[in-house]
Amino acid sequence: MKIRTVQLFTCLFAAVLCAQSVRAQYARFVESGVIEFEKRVNMYAKIKDRIGNSSFMEQAYEQYKRSNPQFKAFKYNLAFNGTTTRFWPQESQAAASGGFFGSDPSIDMGNTIVTDLLAQQSTGQKSIYEETYLITDSVRQIQWRFTNESREIAGYECRRANALVLDSIYVVAFYTDQIPVSGGPESFTGLPGMILGVALPHENVTYFATKVDDRPVSAKELAPPTKGKAVNYRELREQLEASLKNWGDYAKSILKAMLL
Repeated sequence: MKIRTVQLFTCLFAAVLCAQSVRAQYARFVESGVIEFEKRVNMYAKIKDRIGNSSFMEQAYEQYKRSNPQFKAFKYNLAFNGTTTRFWPQESQAAASGGFFGSDPSIDMGNTIVTDLLAQQSTGQKSIYEETYLITDSVRQIQWRFTNESREIAGYECRRANALVLDSIYVVAFYTDQIPVSGGPESFTGLPGMILGVALPHENVTYFATKVDDRPVSAKELAPPTKGKAVNYRELREQLEASLKNWGDYAKSILKAMLL
């Protein structure tokens, strides 16, 4: 009886391995398409971090909570082929509906970012208060640390990796090797597959794919932005630091969001 049990277990184990091998052999890899992302901002947490000990700001915060949901959502697209990605808002999303806190650029700036993965260069358009910048620079080099954690996002099995950017911003990313393009939302790149999920826990922001449309993309969908004041990231940082020099500690969080 024990021998039969062992033989049965061995056969079942072999069948499972065979099925996994067949699935892996016929797995379909997506090389071009458009991914829909939802960016979610925890407004309660973000505002709470800003108000300090001001009784006026505390009252404004309580009023905001009575009139607004905890999370604000923004919709973005990411078009990609084997060499280029383009990330852009689905529509004009200036955070005008946030009342007293709506003009904070750390909530959302409606960035458009095109990344040339071969040349390792990006072109981004950012609207910061009254100014629009056109930023051309090399792709940010991120030192990712891989983990054994995984989760499913938009129907794809994704593996987790962690990193620090701008010296202090902790990033959690989930990528899939079923889309063999080293891209992702905003300026997050550098993993062995497409990034379908990003969480910035201390910034109270997440980006997660909700749909992957597997199709050819046109040159227009991958075209870089052309309007704005031309700068690189070093020049942008210098100009922003000069503009925010009298803003105190509040400027630090704003500056980080503008440079992400």
